[in-house]
Amino acid sequence: MSEPLKRRNVNEFIDSIVHAGVSALLLIHFIVRSYYIPSGSMIPTLEIKDYILVNELQYRFTKPARGDVAVFHPPATYHGNKEDLIKRVVGIEGDTISVKGGQLYRNGVKVEEPFIKEPIREDFAEIRVGAGRCFMMGDNRNDSFDSRFWGDVPYDHYVGKAEFIFWPPQRAGRIR
Repeated sequence: MSEPLKRRNVNEFIDSIVHAGVSALLLIHFIVRSYYIPSGSMIPTLEIKDYILVNELQYRFTKPARGDVAVFHPPATYHGNKEDLIKRVVGIEGDTISVKGGQLYRNGVKVEEPFIKEPIREDFAEIRVGAGRCFMMGDNRNDSFDSRFWGDVPYDHYVGKAEFIFWPPQRAGRIR
């Protein structure tokens, strides 16, 4: 191979690496963000010390949907620390939510949640989720500070949809 051809191949390779690196940084900064799970409020779906990837584009184009596991900024009525929170969407605007006899009800119908490991200890009187808002609950319902205590969450507070556990490796996989 001639010297100019080798040099061109090396330059093309370096150019490809730089473009891939810049693309990866843009992807990480604007589309996907990693989060650390510090508490047990989402057990068994998310365990303490899990690291997850959150799709930050999801809620720029769609509204949160029932069943989504979402990261969001705390609402004004939240009096804990002001770090982002992660919970499951159990109700969307217009839904009624209640807890009776250890079970979650949405619009008067019992919600089947196979990932919930124990009945909810305390009943919760029916409320209607406000316009442009979602009702959030942790999967560990008896150890979760959530919408039952601080109300529904406005759409503009949502950061993104939790998509994937990437650490620890034995728990890696899609979040359901």
